[in-house]
Amino acid sequence: MNENLINKIGWGASILACTMYISYIDQIMLNLSGQKGSNLLAIVTTVNCCAWLLYASLKHKKDWPIIVCNVPGVILGTITAITGLIQF
Repeated sequence: MNENLINKIGWGASILACTMYISYIDQIMLNLSGQKGSNLLAIVTTVNCCAWLLYASLKHKKDWPIIVCNVPGVILGTITAITGLIQF
């Protein structure tokens, strides 16, 4: 397969992953308004994204699409978990 096409698929998948993580903003807003949800998904997402970041960062040639798309998952997953645990 063409390396350029594979790279475009990787970046396209990264954009889709970022949109998935952005959906956590809705749960964060619900948590802050007192409508708490389950924290399990946010915690698992954060751990999973950290593992992918570690994997992509430690490769001989860094895998930037994986790094870029998992940073929002770590940040928003962590914020979602924290706001779900704290009483506002």
